[in-house]
Amino acid sequence: MNSPLRIIVGITGASGVIYGKRCLEALKSSGVETHLVVSRAAEMTLAYELGEKAAGLENLASVRYAAGDIGAAISSGSFPTAGMIIAPCSIKTMSEIATGVTSNLISRAADVVLKERRRLVLMVRETPFHLGHLRTMTSLAEMGAIIAPPLPSFYAEPKTVDDIVDQSVGRVLDLFGVDWPSTRRWGEDLSKGSRS
Repeated sequence: MNSPLRIIVGITGASGVIYGKRCLEALKSSGVETHLVVSRAAEMTLAYELGEKAAGLENLASVRYAAGDIGAAISSGSFPTAGMIIAPCSIKTMSEIATGVTSNLISRAADVVLKERRRLVLMVRETPFHLGHLRTMTSLAEMGAIIAPPLPSFYAEPKTVDDIVDQSVGRVLDLFGVDWPSTRRWGEDLSKGSRS
Protein backbone atom coordinates (compact mmCIF):
# COMPACT_ATOMS: atom_id res chain seq x y z
CA MET A 1 0.00 0.00 0.00
CA ASN A 2 1.68 3.23 -1.18
CA SER A 3 -0.82 5.59 0.42
CA PRO A 4 -0.49 6.82 4.03
CA LEU A 5 -1.33 4.37 6.79
CA ARG A 6 -5.10 3.79 6.71
CA ILE A 7 -7.00 2.69 9.81
CA ILE A 8 -10.73 2.14 10.37
CA VAL A 9 -12.12 3.51 13.64
CA GLY A 10 -15.43 2.22 14.95
CA ILE A 11 -17.16 3.87 17.90
CA THR A 12 -19.96 1.89 19.58
CA GLY A 13 -22.43 2.75 22.31
CA ALA A 14 -20.47 1.39 25.28
CA SER A 15 -19.42 3.89 27.91
CA GLY A 16 -16.07 5.48 27.10
CA VAL A 17 -16.64 7.24 23.77
CA ILE A 18 -13.76 9.52 24.74
CA TYR A 19 -11.44 6.65 23.73
CA GLY A 20 -12.76 6.75 20.17
CA LYS A 21 -12.52 10.51 19.99
CA ARG A 22 -8.95 10.50 21.31
CA CYS A 23 -8.00 7.76 18.82
CA LEU A 24 -9.22 9.99 16.01
CA GLU A 25 -7.37 13.03 17.38
CA ALA A 26 -4.15 11.07 17.86
CA LEU A 27 -4.31 9.43 14.42
CA LYS A 28 -5.04 12.77 12.74
CA SER A 29 -2.09 14.43 14.47
CA SER A 30 0.06 11.47 13.36
CA GLY A 31 -0.92 11.84 9.71
CA VAL A 32 -2.90 8.59 9.55
CA GLU A 33 -5.86 8.31 7.18
CA THR A 34 -8.93 7.32 9.20
CA HIS A 35 -12.25 5.82 8.12
CA LEU A 36 -14.87 6.39 10.81
CA VAL A 37 -18.13 4.60 11.63
CA VAL A 38 -20.25 5.65 14.62
CA SER A 39 -23.12 3.42 15.74
CA ARG A 40 -26.53 4.86 16.60
CA ALA A 41 -26.02 3.92 20.24
CA ALA A 42 -22.64 5.69 20.19
CA GLU A 43 -24.35 8.86 19.00
CA MET A 44 -26.49 8.75 22.15
CA THR A 45 -23.48 8.03 24.35
CA LEU A 46 -21.56 10.95 22.81
CA ALA A 47 -24.39 13.24 23.87
CA TYR A 48 -24.55 11.77 27.40
CA GLU A 49 -20.83 11.60 28.13
CA LEU A 50 -19.32 14.46 26.11
CA GLY A 51 -22.30 16.68 25.26
CA GLU A 52 -21.35 16.34 21.58
CA LYS A 53 -22.91 15.20 18.33
CA ALA A 54 -21.36 12.61 16.04
CA ALA A 55 -21.15 15.23 13.29
CA GLY A 56 -18.48 16.92 15.42
CA LEU A 57 -16.20 13.92 14.86
CA GLU A 58 -16.30 14.25 11.09
CA ASN A 59 -13.52 16.84 10.94
CA LEU A 60 -11.28 14.45 12.91
CA ALA A 61 -11.71 11.65 10.34
CA SER A 62 -10.60 11.45 6.73
CA VAL A 63 -13.88 9.73 5.77
CA ARG A 64 -17.05 9.02 7.74
CA TYR A 65 -19.63 6.38 6.83
CA ALA A 66 -23.15 5.84 8.11
CA ALA A 67 -23.48 2.76 10.31
CA GLY A 68 -26.04 1.30 7.90
CA ASP A 69 -23.88 1.79 4.79
CA ILE A 70 -22.95 -1.86 4.24
CA GLY A 71 -21.83 -1.03 0.69
CA ALA A 72 -19.08 1.32 1.93
CA ALA A 73 -15.49 0.87 0.79
CA ILE A 74 -14.47 -0.60 4.17
CA SER A 75 -17.02 -3.41 3.78
CA SER A 76 -14.80 -5.04 1.14
CA GLY A 77 -11.48 -6.82 1.58
CA SER A 78 -10.32 -5.31 -1.73
CA PHE A 79 -10.11 -1.92 0.03
CA PRO A 80 -6.67 -1.98 1.69
CA THR A 81 -6.31 -0.92 5.32
CA ALA A 82 -3.85 -1.61 8.13
CA GLY A 83 -6.80 -2.75 10.24
CA MET A 84 -9.39 -1.45 12.64
CA ILE A 85 -9.77 -0.09 16.16
CA ILE A 86 -13.15 -0.27 17.89
CA ALA A 87 -13.09 2.20 20.76
CA PRO A 88 -15.05 1.63 22.84
CA CYS A 89 -16.27 -1.81 21.83
CA SER A 90 -19.64 -2.86 23.22
CA ILE A 91 -20.38 -6.45 24.17
CA LYS A 92 -23.05 -6.52 21.44
CA THR A 93 -20.52 -5.54 18.78
CA MET A 94 -17.92 -7.94 20.13
CA SER A 95 -20.47 -10.78 20.02
CA GLU A 96 -21.54 -9.97 16.46
CA ILE A 97 -17.93 -10.03 15.27
CA ALA A 98 -17.27 -13.34 17.02
CA THR A 99 -20.25 -15.03 15.34
CA GLY A 100 -19.88 -13.43 11.92
CA VAL A 101 -23.46 -12.12 12.13
CA THR A 102 -22.88 -8.54 11.05
CA SER A 103 -25.82 -6.17 11.44
CA ASN A 104 -24.08 -2.88 10.65
CA LEU A 105 -20.96 -1.45 9.03
CA ILE A 106 -18.88 -1.63 12.22
CA SER A 107 -19.26 -5.38 12.65
CA ARG A 108 -19.06 -5.95 8.86
CA ALA A 109 -15.80 -3.98 8.57
CA ALA A 110 -14.39 -5.88 11.55
CA ASP A 111 -15.36 -9.18 9.93
CA VAL A 112 -13.53 -8.10 6.76
CA VAL A 113 -10.44 -7.12 8.77
CA LEU A 114 -10.37 -10.58 10.36
CA LYS A 115 -10.89 -12.49 7.12
CA GLU A 116 -8.13 -10.49 5.44
CA ARG A 117 -5.79 -11.24 8.39
CA ARG A 118 -5.42 -7.56 9.27
CA ARG A 119 -5.11 -6.16 12.77
CA LEU A 120 -8.37 -5.83 14.73
CA VAL A 121 -8.15 -4.17 18.15
CA LEU A 122 -11.19 -4.18 20.43
CA MET A 123 -11.21 -1.78 23.38
CA VAL A 124 -13.92 -3.76 25.15
CA ARG A 125 -15.75 -1.71 27.77
CA GLU A 126 -17.64 -3.79 30.31
CA THR A 127 -17.15 -4.95 33.86
CA PRO A 128 -17.44 -7.45 35.38
CA PHE A 129 -17.26 -10.06 32.61
CA HIS A 130 -19.37 -13.20 32.82
CA LEU A 131 -18.22 -16.51 31.38
CA GLY A 132 -19.98 -15.90 28.06
CA HIS A 133 -18.07 -12.63 27.60
CA LEU A 134 -14.78 -14.35 28.38
CA ARG A 135 -15.50 -17.22 25.99
CA THR A 136 -16.38 -14.73 23.25
CA MET A 137 -13.10 -12.90 23.84
CA THR A 138 -11.23 -16.20 23.67
CA SER A 139 -12.92 -17.02 20.35
CA LEU A 140 -11.98 -13.61 18.96
CA ALA A 141 -8.38 -13.94 20.14
CA GLU A 142 -8.22 -17.33 18.42
CA MET A 143 -9.46 -15.64 15.22
CA GLY A 144 -6.67 -13.08 15.45
CA ALA A 145 -8.31 -10.13 17.19
CA ILE A 146 -6.51 -8.26 19.95
CA ILE A 147 -8.61 -7.66 23.06
CA ALA A 148 -7.41 -4.42 24.66
CA PRO A 149 -9.74 -3.19 27.41
CA PRO A 150 -8.82 0.39 28.32
CA LEU A 151 -7.33 -0.27 31.76
CA PRO A 152 -5.40 2.43 33.64
CA SER A 153 -1.59 2.19 33.56
CA PHE A 154 -0.69 3.62 36.93
CA TYR A 155 3.04 3.19 36.28
CA ALA A 156 2.57 6.10 33.84
CA GLU A 157 1.85 8.33 36.86
CA PRO A 158 -1.41 9.84 35.52
CA LYS A 159 -2.49 13.15 37.01
CA THR A 160 -5.79 13.57 35.14
CA VAL A 161 -8.47 11.48 33.47
CA ASP A 162 -7.05 12.67 30.14
CA ASP A 163 -3.69 11.15 31.10
CA ILE A 164 -5.39 7.79 31.73
CA VAL A 165 -7.28 7.94 28.42
CA ASP A 166 -4.20 9.00 26.47
CA GLN A 167 -2.08 6.16 27.83
CA SER A 168 -4.65 3.52 26.80
CA VAL A 169 -5.03 5.12 23.37
CA GLY A 170 -1.27 5.33 22.93
CA ARG A 171 -0.80 1.65 23.73
CA VAL A 172 -3.44 0.72 21.13
CA LEU A 173 -1.75 2.92 18.52
CA ASP A 174 1.53 1.13 19.30
CA LEU A 175 -0.11 -2.02 17.91
CA PHE A 176 -0.23 -0.28 14.50
CA GLY A 177 3.27 1.16 14.72
CA VAL A 178 1.99 4.68 15.39
CA ASP A 179 4.26 6.42 17.90
CA TRP A 180 2.11 9.09 19.55
CA PRO A 181 4.02 11.58 21.74
CA SER A 182 1.41 11.48 24.55
CA THR A 183 2.29 7.83 25.28
CA ARG A 184 4.53 7.54 28.34
CA ARG A 185 7.02 4.70 28.10
CA TRP A 186 8.71 2.66 30.80
CA GLY A 187 12.48 2.87 30.47
CA GLU A 188 12.24 6.08 28.44
CA ASP A 189 9.88 8.61 30.04
CA LEU A 190 9.46 6.53 33.19
CA SER A 191 11.71 4.36 35.31
CA LYS A 192 11.94 3.06 38.84
CA GLY A 193 14.16 6.04 39.70
CA SER A 194 11.50 8.56 38.64
CA ARG A 195 9.08 7.53 41.39
CA SER A 196 8.97 9.39 44.65
